[in-house]
Amino acid sequence: MLSVRDLKLSFGKRVLFKEVNINFAPGNSYGLIGANGSGKSTFLKILSGEIEPSSGAIDRNPKERVAVLSQDQSAFDEHRVIDTVIMGHSKMYDVLKEREAVYTKENFSEKDGHRAAELEELLDEMNGYEAESDAASLLSGLGTGVELHDKKMKELEGGEKVRVLLAQALFGNPDILLLDEPTNNLDIESITWLENFLYNFNNTVIVVSHDRHFINKVCTHIADIDFGKIQLYTGNYDFWVQSSQLALKQKKEENRKKEDKIRELQSFIERFSSNASKARQATSRKKLLEKLTLDEIPVSSRRFPYIAFKPDRECGKMVLVIENLCKAIDKVPLLSDFSLTVNRGDKIAFVGQNNLVKTVLFQILTGEVKPDTGSFRWGDTITTAYFSKENGAYFESDLTLVDWLRQFSKDNDETFVRGFLGRMLFSGEESLKKVRVLSGGERVRCMLSRMMLSGANAMVLDDPTNHLDLESITALNNGLINFSGVILFASHDHQFIDSVANRIIEITPSGAIDRAMRFDEYLESEEVQRRRDELYHGHQRLSL
Repeated sequence: MLSVRDLKLSFGKRVLFKEVNINFAPGNSYGLIGANGSGKSTFLKILSGEIEPSSGAIDRNPKERVAVLSQDQSAFDEHRVIDTVIMGHSKMYDVLKEREAVYTKENFSEKDGHRAAELEELLDEMNGYEAESDAASLLSGLGTGVELHDKKMKELEGGEKVRVLLAQALFGNPDILLLDEPTNNLDIESITWLENFLYNFNNTVIVVSHDRHFINKVCTHIADIDFGKIQLYTGNYDFWVQSSQLALKQKKEENRKKEDKIRELQSFIERFSSNASKARQATSRKKLLEKLTLDEIPVSSRRFPYIAFKPDRECGKMVLVIENLCKAIDKVPLLSDFSLTVNRGDKIAFVGQNNLVKTVLFQILTGEVKPDTGSFRWGDTITTAYFSKENGAYFESDLTLVDWLRQFSKDNDETFVRGFLGRMLFSGEESLKKVRVLSGGERVRCMLSRMMLSGANAMVLDDPTNHLDLESITALNNGLINFSGVILFASHDHQFIDSVANRIIEITPSGAIDRAMRFDEYLESEEVQRRRDELYHGHQRLSL
C-alpha cells in the first residue's frame, strides 16, 4: 500500500497541492489526470522521492521496490541496451555484476566460493537466472529488435532509447510502477503490447498519459488533479468523464433550485414585512433565507479550446491522385511505387511502424520535399493546410502571438485576432507573448489556429496530438469529426484514429494495405491480419 497523508506542495506563493490524502492499493492501476501545469509529473516525482513535499508524508513498505520511467535519455549511454534494462532492478544487477567479478578472478579462494554460493542463492530468490531472457522479451514486446540488444545506449536514436527506458521500468516485477507518458514514441503494436502487459500486472501502477484509449484499457481508477486537490474515482477515463460531469450538473441544478427558492422568499418578505397580519410569516421566511447558501463551485483548471475547421469551399470530385511515388533518404527506400486516389469525404489515417515514411509522404504532398520519381496532383478546387510534427521553424522570431497569427489571417484587425487567440486559450497578456518562448502545447494550438484561419478544405496532419492535454485533444478530435473536407493524418492515439478516420492505409515494408473502415474494425479484420503477416514476413525473407 502506498499512502499519501496531508500532502502540501508550494513554490513561493503558488500552492500546487494542499490537503491531499489518498491510498494506492496493490492490484489497481491509477490514471493520473489533470490540465497541463496541474502538477501530474511533479506528483509522480513526490511519490518516487525525487521531490520533497512542503508538508505531509508518503508512506510505503520499505521492502517494496519502486520503478520509475526515467526521463534522462543520456544517463545510461555507456551501458549495453540489455544491461540498461536489467539495471531497472538495481539489486539484481549488482548481484549479477558481483557474481561475474567473483567467477572471473584468477585466484579463486575458499572465501570467494562461499560468496559465490551466497550470490547464487540471492539470484535464485530474485529469478535472476532469467534476467537476460526477461529483458530481451520486454524489449521485443516494445519493438526493440534483437540487433540492438548488445549495442551501447549512445548508439540508439531518441525514440529507441525511450523504449529501452520503458523496458527498464517494467523489468523485474516492481511493487510500485510510476509511468509518465509511457506511450510516447511507441507505435500502435507496441502500445497494444504495453496495454496487455499492464492489464495483467498484479502490483500498483500510477500512470500519466494523454492517450484516452490507453487509460481506458489500463486503468481501474482515475486520480483527478484539480483545484489543488486529488479526487479518486473508481473506473476508467470514460467513467470519470461521465461521473464528474454528472456531479457538476447536479451541483449546478441544486444551486439553481436554491436560487429560485431565495428569490421566492425575498419576494414574500418584501411584500409582507410591513403587513402586521403577515409579519410572523415574513420573520419565519427571513430565518429560512439566512440558512440557504449556494454551494461553492470552484473554477476548474481545465479549459477546452474552441477548434472548428470551416472550409471556404467544398471539395470537387477530383481531390488527390498519387502515382508511383518513390523516395529514399540516405539510400534507404521509404516509398516505393506508392499510388493512391483520395476521394471526396475521405478521412484517411496512415498507420505503420515506420513514422518517417508517413512524415516524408506528407512533406512531399505539401511541397516541402521532392519525390525521387513518380507524381501527385491535387484537384483544382483543393486548398491544403499542413500540421508539421517538427514545427519549431515556424516560431523562430520575436513576433508576439498577435502579430504571428495576423500573418495568416484575412482579417488583420487586432480585436479579431485577439478574440481568436482567446478561444484558443491565449487570453489577455498571454496574446502578447513572444512566439519564441512558447511551450510545445502552445505551439500546437498556434499551428491549429493557423490551419483554422486558412479556410482549407483538405487537412494534412502529422501527429497533431503531441504535447496536448486531454481537453485540447478532445476539442481537436471533435473539430476533425465535424470537418466537412478531406483529412490525411497520422497519429499514435488509438481513440483519435478510430473516431476520426473512415479509411485506413497501412504502409508496410512490402506494400500498402488500404481499407475503407474504422480503425477498430481494421485491427479486428482476419483478412487484414493475414495480409499484414504475409507482407511483413515476406519482407523479412527478402531481407535475409
